[in-house]
Amino acid sequence: MTVTVTRLYDKYDGGLSAVRELEAAGISSKDISLLANEPGSDKAPDVKRVDSHGETAGLHAEKDAAAGTVLGGGIGLLAGLGVLAIPGVGPVIGLGWLAATALGAATGMAVGAATGGIVGSLVAEGVPLTDAHVYAEGLRRGGTLLSVRASDGMSAKIETILDRHDAVDIVSRGTTYRKSGWSSFDPAASPYELDQVKGERPRVGAGTVL
Repeated sequence: MTVTVTRLYDKYDGGLSAVRELEAAGISSKDISLLANEPGSDKAPDVKRVDSHGETAGLHAEKDAAAGTVLGGGIGLLAGLGVLAIPGVGPVIGLGWLAATALGAATGMAVGAATGGIVGSLVAEGVPLTDAHVYAEGLRRGGTLLSVRASDGMSAKIETILDRHDAVDIVSRGTTYRKSGWSSFDPAASPYELDQVKGERPRVGAGTVL
């Protein structure tokens, strides 16, 4: 049986470090998906093109290789990072199956409609609906979302790896959001601007990443 382990990070570098450790542990790249939202950051140059399968187009391979280095990927899985836009979140850098689903939702492709966007795709992977909304909202507010598909026998190891890199306590974060009047992720909402993301860090007790 396959399960999906998902974590939210306030620090972009935390998500990247977790991916590198997953790679080192032998986790297949096809089982890893990352979405990172850093508005105004030079870590996400708009030079990548991603197709509906989350793969970069062959015609752009040279630029893609350069972008992978800029984004911290080097020659590993992270070299596949691309730039895409998610309704309610805005431009993000991402890779993997969740990025492909989000792209489908953004472009009106059947893959997006079938899963109901980023929240629906997380729920389809077994993430509780309440948590899925918090994960999506955390991404909207400048976070990094990492999801890994794992067999039952590997899930505990993957959870340990992901938690080593300052993952957010999703229950506590949801409580913090709701105290401010938030109820659920809204794909029609305006994406957060850079100043809003910066202001969010001290409010939720996160470190500054921008």
